[in-house]
Amino acid sequence: MLIGEFRNKLADGFRVAFPKKFRQEMGEKLILAQGYEGCLIAVSPQAWDQLISDAATGPFVSESVRDTTRFLLGSAAEVELDDQGRFVIPESLRESANITDEIAFLGLGRWVEVWDQTLWNEHKKYIKEHGSEIAGKLSKVEI
Repeated sequence: MLIGEFRNKLADGFRVAFPKKFRQEMGEKLILAQGYEGCLIAVSPQAWDQLISDAATGPFVSESVRDTTRFLLGSAAEVELDDQGRFVIPESLRESANITDEIAFLGLGRWVEVWDQTLWNEHKKYIKEHGSEIAGKLSKVEI
């Protein structure tokens, strides 16, 4: 299962090592795309198919469907890990997530979020401070 938080530094050439635990579960090929709240998401090609099926299907005439498809598919990049489990974060994705130096990888069950460490620390603080409010909203979500 994709769980846990791991940190790593961005190396020369904008390479970063993907956590070994995640590599073992996801394989050597990943789809990297914009995520929400300012992070990136990394998924296996199989999980990507399911994510797109869940998030970006529906009638073409729906503006929400088109915008979600633009956001996810338009930003997506296929990346392949090298022998040391490293990959290059494409420039457009680095810029969209403000990734500069240290990176946090968060395993969230079906996907991995990739955060600039400073931004993740800020967002984590927000989650801690607003936990009850977030839980209240979640209790109203229909699944």
